[in-house]
Amino acid sequence: MSRYFTQDHEWIQVDGDTATVGITTYAQSQLGDIVFVETPDAGKTVAKGDDAAVVESVKAASDVYAPASGTVVEDNPALADNPALVNEDPEGEGWFFKLTLSNPAEVEALMDEAAYKDFVESL
Repeated sequence: MSRYFTQDHEWIQVDGDTATVGITTYAQSQLGDIVFVETPDAGKTVAKGDDAAVVESVKAASDVYAPASGTVVEDNPALADNPALVNEDPEGEGWFFKLTLSNPAEVEALMDEAAYKDFVESL
């Protein structure tokens, strides 16, 4: 499995033609306490860069963009009852949705972990 990152602070973990998407630890730290997460429904088709989900904190509401194109196959049902999972484990149990990639090559243009770390340090 490979994990990639966007400049908008989403992560995508690719396993074959399926990918899991969430927000990074950095994004979560900037948002503060997460109080609500709206995830896309299964079957929704998203293009790279589309608004795919919404995350609300005590500070602000932010869009979560699709890091790659595909069809949503699953959302994280645990977030409906416990949006704080995003605070507790943003790059693990706090994932937002899974999708089947329609163009797996799109992820090659994203940053790997080392490049993302350098990007965050430059902010």
